[in-house]
Amino acid sequence: MFATTRWSLIAAAKDPAAPTAREALADLCRAYWYPVYAYVRRRGADHHKAQDLTQGFFARLLETNDLAAADQTRGRFRSFLLTACRHFLANQHDHETARKRGGGRSHVPLDFTAADGRYSREPADGEDPDHLFDRRWALDLLDRALAELRGEYAGSGRAKLFDALKECLAGGAETRYADLADQLGMTEGAVKVAVHRLRQRYRDRLRAVIADTVASPDDVDGEIRDLFAALG
Repeated sequence: MFATTRWSLIAAAKDPAAPTAREALADLCRAYWYPVYAYVRRRGADHHKAQDLTQGFFARLLETNDLAAADQTRGRFRSFLLTACRHFLANQHDHETARKRGGGRSHVPLDFTAADGRYSREPADGEDPDHLFDRRWALDLLDRALAELRGEYAGSGRAKLFDALKECLAGGAETRYADLADQLGMTEGAVKVAVHRLRQRYRDRLRAVIADTVASPDDVDGEIRDLFAALG
């Protein structure tokens, strides 16, 4: 059975003040704030302005019942978030009152410490803001799945195995199996099996992470295709 995801929980919530829905939305905002920040930067805001706008956007998202009006984009949190952000940026009143709405406090604590450094590494090729948002969203999902998978391996005492084999996730590392076998004290056949299992667990983790951002299991495969297209 497809477990209820955080996004489907939010989408189904009738009461925007419901603690479970609010906590789920806050979790998603904390996990995927950077694509919004990068989108705002690419639209011309400087580092400090982008921080204010990003924080103000998420504060407003938590304070209002915007989700109730998101019928057309409700299926995918990525689509909803980008649409909502566009509307927010188009409203100059929202810009001017972002700090007032938050009352001087952060509704969703966001760590902007490394944000400018991350943005400085984005391609400076004129990539449009929408495409940058989708690409960063895809990369953040991949990174999140990878971090969760490492935690799984570390939790079972296999962190060394994960760190040695993670480069094999993308494929094309078969020529290194013999070297990895020597490094890990395993047979080459055992390394091959371990890599196969690692790739399967990574696929499972990625699907689980994506499931948190769509409302239906029917949306997962389509979201995977769209995100890999964004990376291409």
